[in-house]
Amino acid sequence: MKLSIVQNNPTVGSVAENANSLRHARAEAARLGADIVVASELFVTGYPPEDLVLKRAFIARAREVSEALIAETKDGGPALVFGAPWVDNGDLYNSVIIADAGRAEVRHKVHLPNYAVFDEKRLFRAGPLPMPVELRGHRFGFPICEDVWFADVCRHLAEQGAEMFISPNGSPFQLGKHEQRLTFARKRCLENRRPLVYVNQVGGQDDLVFDGRSFVMNANGQLVWSAKPWVEDHGMINLATDFADGQVDPQVSPFFDMYMAAVMGLRDYVEKNRFPSVLIGLSGGIDSALCAAMSVDALGSDRVHCIMLPSAFTSQESLDDAAACAKLLGVRLDTMPIGPLVHSANETLAPIFEGRPHDLTEENIQSRLRGLLLMAVSNKLGSMVVTTGNKSEVSVGYATLYGDMNGGYNPIKDIYKTDVFALARWRNEQRVSSLKGPHGLVIPEAIITKAPSAELRPDQKDADSLPPYDVLDGILRALVDHEHGFDEIVAAGYSADIVKRVEHLLYVSEYKRRQSAPGPKVGPRNFGRDRRYPITNGFRDARLKG
Repeated sequence: MKLSIVQNNPTVGSVAENANSLRHARAEAARLGADIVVASELFVTGYPPEDLVLKRAFIARAREVSEALIAETKDGGPALVFGAPWVDNGDLYNSVIIADAGRAEVRHKVHLPNYAVFDEKRLFRAGPLPMPVELRGHRFGFPICEDVWFADVCRHLAEQGAEMFISPNGSPFQLGKHEQRLTFARKRCLENRRPLVYVNQVGGQDDLVFDGRSFVMNANGQLVWSAKPWVEDHGMINLATDFADGQVDPQVSPFFDMYMAAVMGLRDYVEKNRFPSVLIGLSGGIDSALCAAMSVDALGSDRVHCIMLPSAFTSQESLDDAAACAKLLGVRLDTMPIGPLVHSANETLAPIFEGRPHDLTEENIQSRLRGLLLMAVSNKLGSMVVTTGNKSEVSVGYATLYGDMNGGYNPIKDIYKTDVFALARWRNEQRVSSLKGPHGLVIPEAIITKAPSAELRPDQKDADSLPPYDVLDGILRALVDHEHGFDEIVAAGYSADIVKRVEHLLYVSEYKRRQSAPGPKVGPRNFGRDRRYPITNGFRDARLKG
């Protein structure tokens, strides 16, 4: 018996298109002699469908398409296993459909995750412990995603005679997540002396990305097959012969995963929302250069348009660096000086500002005028503006609302500044065949080595307003990613005054983050889905410590 694993990229809400992609995969699997074709969790609707499943018309459409797929298995071709929402006795379940010869068995997800990025308990009813399914002479158990992270479902299936576990998944990426998947899968195999087939989706969905990495383990917890990460991939497993020998899981650099997550998130956001191209304000700094490289790698240089928007404070070095970066990437670069607009805005505001010194207000006017011009070009040409603030800046509000925060998507929103530097160096050294940009050097060395600056006043440097980025990022990782308290962070060697200031900036910037563009989750705790703090918030741990 041969089992075909379908690691595809569904689009949330595109029910008919998702079903058609499964039909194509089944036809190809049939040509190769497959007996069973397995797709991922909630494949018909795409994962996560969020509150779409509360819409009766959507559920009805998903049911109609699922029943059509079931009926098509009358043709004598491979059996079909796929995820779909399913209404049973008036309750909505996250289910797996096992279809063969025009008939179907349905099994429901037992453990509904309701932490971090997940919200399934609000949407679905938890199913009972499932029974195995007899399929083509074998008894299979179908634990769905989170069900593998607990012992009870697989144990029950094994006790009821399941010979193998087949697990459809919608498991989003974060650094270190795949190692966790392997750990829990290995436990289930060893506890029950059963092999396990783990099928995950790939692709971007708003602020989530899915890395794929489907795999097969034998009853000894050894990997016997692994899908490629970050691309659609199909595998064929012979149940009689392919479970004997283990293999080593291919290891990759965390920078590879971080970069590919950003590229895939951006690419699928652009493609699935049908933008023709993207637009970037290229400043000569490292953040916009890295975002430009990611955009070219995602879409190709012909779909990336960069604009330099110099002011009176923009250095010649920045102009030269932006031009060099655009040339390396092969993208169009236009220059639109904002000096006349800044002068006009200052003149218009002069009667109200009279007697008050220049301050952050005038700096923000420059940023907002840049945002105005980028959005005007976006409206006229249809290109989506890529916004370029890294997680360090997003955390402490070192960005201008309605200015450089303008845009539709931010590929580095969950990437700290120190990692931005590391990723720029990593990308300059790579030859990744799946990327559409040039191999090797794409970000000039001068951009990586110069001191970061917003260039909104004379001789400005980020270090004038913020702690050094290695210090800032260390504190932010403690506060944001791990929710460490003030005392813990100070005990780790950070200055109490700096920790107090960073904590304050983090909390008072929440209102900005609520209005920011989405970006792909990369680390353990992103803003939005993971970390949901109140805007109005009088708590300060540092204040309580004096």
